[in-house]
Amino acid sequence: MKKPLSFFIFWCFLLSDLVHARNHHVFPPILAPGLPPQIPNISPISPASESMAAAPFGLQIGVHGDRHHHHHQLRKKWVLLTAIASIVPCVIIFCLFALIIWSAICRKANQRNVQSSETTKGTTLGPFLSKFNSLRMNGKKGSVSVIEYAFLEASTNNFSSSNILGEGGSGRIYKARFDDNILAAVKKLDSVGPESEHEFENEVDLMSKIRHPNLVSLLGYCVYGQSRFLVYELMQNGSLESQLHGPSRGSGLTWHLRMKIALDAARGLEYLHEHCNPPVIHRDLKSSNILLDSAFNAKLADFGLAVTVGAQSKTNVKLSGTLGYVAPEYLLDGKLTEKSDVYSFGVVLLELLMGRKPVEKLAPAQCQSIVTWAMPQLTDRSKLPNIVDPVIKNTMDLKHLYQVAAVAVLCVQPEPSYRPLITDVLHSLIPLVPIELGGALRVSEPKPTSSQ
Repeated sequence: MKKPLSFFIFWCFLLSDLVHARNHHVFPPILAPGLPPQIPNISPISPASESMAAAPFGLQIGVHGDRHHHHHQLRKKWVLLTAIASIVPCVIIFCLFALIIWSAICRKANQRNVQSSETTKGTTLGPFLSKFNSLRMNGKKGSVSVIEYAFLEASTNNFSSSNILGEGGSGRIYKARFDDNILAAVKKLDSVGPESEHEFENEVDLMSKIRHPNLVSLLGYCVYGQSRFLVYELMQNGSLESQLHGPSRGSGLTWHLRMKIALDAARGLEYLHEHCNPPVIHRDLKSSNILLDSAFNAKLADFGLAVTVGAQSKTNVKLSGTLGYVAPEYLLDGKLTEKSDVYSFGVVLLELLMGRKPVEKLAPAQCQSIVTWAMPQLTDRSKLPNIVDPVIKNTMDLKHLYQVAAVAVLCVQPEPSYRPLITDVLHSLIPLVPIELGGALRVSEPKPTSSQ
């Protein structure tokens, strides 16, 4: 683009110089080689024109003629310069527009080439699985790629039982090993029906649009016959439920780690409520849907039941959720808001504090929720330390324990208007988490309650 423009300007200035040189007679008359100068035949002239005849051929002498010729040449030069000054900006603008259009065409052509090569070869996860959070791939659903069934089958060793990571109500989760020993989790949804199909489509559609460090990344999906598959980033430490209520009974979770998990979950929920447009209601927040990576960073998972604010009022949203986590106004009246998620978060916070399940059986036909059992003791400072999980008992500052208990009490209030926003919950937890774990607390040495 720049080379033709520079040549154009060069020739314009050269033409100007040639005109200028011609006007000042810098160049002598050009004679044919080897020929003497030709003297033109002079006819008799009148005395009035004698003075002009005495001058060399081609020159005009005289005050009036010379001035007229000089003005004429200046006018020609001014017209030429004006034309150049008008043309050059137009040429520059034209070149810039052409450059922009050409760049856009090349960029679109490259994108089409990438998409066509992916379609012909089949989508593979090798090059981009190394960076889960920055994965952006043009697939069928936004940033989520379509994965061939044969590829999943090979990566899970034909869905071997030795690769099972867990099992939920909707299907099993398998450990998958892709190229370069990259690991992921493959969730196999075996249930068939309109509801399960809707949940599958809902999760793929939603997770292709949202990304956050505290939300599990959906890497791809597969449709094979009656089975549906979801491929997630692998969370090495499983779910919060397995950590609290599994074989270890929460022994791997210190007080500060539990507060970090609560803070991470609050950050993920705040992103859904405050930063998504329209806001998203998770609708199934529970400890089994809070997953932990190798550093115990918590991420929210399972968005099959999630809905956007406004959609639940336009369409008939079927009552869904898990017993013990469902907010009372949603359970009784079907009213669903962001405060419903806040109630579920409060139940998770009580699990972290007391190490108890959200619903426990007292008798074969009788159950008791953690909210009903704990509420009278949460507001009594003398009783509160006695109901804390024995694993973390006497390992925290009592002030922090009282603050967390107060936040949990507010979150599980029966009246939604009394519950705080998740943003307020988040800011209440930040001062209780050490700086190295993502909070604002400066920890020198642990202060057990027994020393106070």
